[in-house]
Amino acid sequence: MTPFVRVVVLNFNGGDLTTDCLTHLEQVDWPADRLELVMVDNSPADGVAERVRRDHPTVRIVTAPRNLGFAGGNDLALRDLGAADYVALLNNDATIEPGWLRPLVAALEADPSLAAANSKIVFAAEFVEVELSTSGFTPGRGDPRDLGVRLSGVRVDGTDQWRDTQRAEGWWGIEHGGPDEVTFEWSKSSAVLRVPVTVGDDRSASRRVELKLAAEREKSVTIGSGDESVSVTVGPTPAWHEIPLGGKAFDVINNVGSVLIEGGWGADRGYLEPDRGQYDEAAEVFAWCGGSVLLRRKYLDEVGVFDERFFLYYEDFDLSWRGRLAGWRYQYVPESRVRHIHSASSGEASAIFQHHVERNRLLMLTKNAPAWLARQAAFRFVLSTASYGRRDVVSPVLRGHRPNTTLTARRVRSFVDYLRLLPHALRERRRVRAHQVVPDEQLLSWAVPPRS
Repeated sequence: MTPFVRVVVLNFNGGDLTTDCLTHLEQVDWPADRLELVMVDNSPADGVAERVRRDHPTVRIVTAPRNLGFAGGNDLALRDLGAADYVALLNNDATIEPGWLRPLVAALEADPSLAAANSKIVFAAEFVEVELSTSGFTPGRGDPRDLGVRLSGVRVDGTDQWRDTQRAEGWWGIEHGGPDEVTFEWSKSSAVLRVPVTVGDDRSASRRVELKLAAEREKSVTIGSGDESVSVTVGPTPAWHEIPLGGKAFDVINNVGSVLIEGGWGADRGYLEPDRGQYDEAAEVFAWCGGSVLLRRKYLDEVGVFDERFFLYYEDFDLSWRGRLAGWRYQYVPESRVRHIHSASSGEASAIFQHHVERNRLLMLTKNAPAWLARQAAFRFVLSTASYGRRDVVSPVLRGHRPNTTLTARRVRSFVDYLRLLPHALRERRRVRAHQVVPDEQLLSWAVPPRS
């Protein structure tokens, strides 16, 4: 008999993204009488529920009493599965093709030891690479970095693309500035950007692309894409510079299953790699990604659902690790393909993203990892926070510049919130460990080195 599948989409101020996602789901290749579409509404005031009732009457709407985050919102549709054999989670900022579901079901039907089947997730846009090269300098006095140029904005055909531009190689990480540069990122003397363009657009080379650049002093920066190149003069005041875009557009991997990084980080497998067919084979993975996954009901009945206290981020890695401890396995299925607008709801530079990622990683390790690894991660977090404080606060003061407390303050707040939730995490740890059947050493053998 054809399995019954429930598909859950969580809405939080999703607007057209949510309705477009549901439109694609209504075209999925699966018998209608064996399929249930559920939208969990985490933001009832945004009007999406009314649109769904009118335009998508077959979709069942579950209304959250308040914004419960990804974890609590999805849990509303995971606790009572009714007749469902499997339940799929799909981000509201993802789009699918009709054949998305069948390969996922086939994988779980073929192997009862599999708890989850994960799709191939690529970024919604295609990208064109841009290379930057300039003379470097070292700020000194607590900041030994080799810095090149400061990037704080990207426009394509006049549209802001700063959030979706990928800093592929040679960048130091997001920092926070003033009104002219709310967020910015320093490059090394050589660096590579990826600029988003419309999927299937053959005219990418003719697009008008502008970069907002600044530097410690006036100097020349060479910028190239494909066979096109230009030299611009950049100074201390941020300014827009038009550049050529002559490279060929390509897809970029968002997630092909999740990996455990040495030291206790969860990460997207294949993240930011150009999609050149290197992940076209099915593979077992350490963890699954909640952006597009099919879960076995028995797995949820046995291991449980998301930990609502996580709210956003790492909740899927936490549930994956819990399942691993109980003996469950997960598979990546490349035939199931999804396009995803990465971090559409929060943005990776936002305070909410940084707070929950930092806090929840420590909670996840406290609940699931060997005690020594959890303690080590917490200690290193404190040391790295002190290092950021020295770089962003102490070093600028010593050089007579204005300090930037944003990142350090956010990390301190994350750690304080982790300490607040530590008693809960320790109680959950005892509960999870009571049912552990796979030794820690076996699970840690999955850990891979961090990307250089």
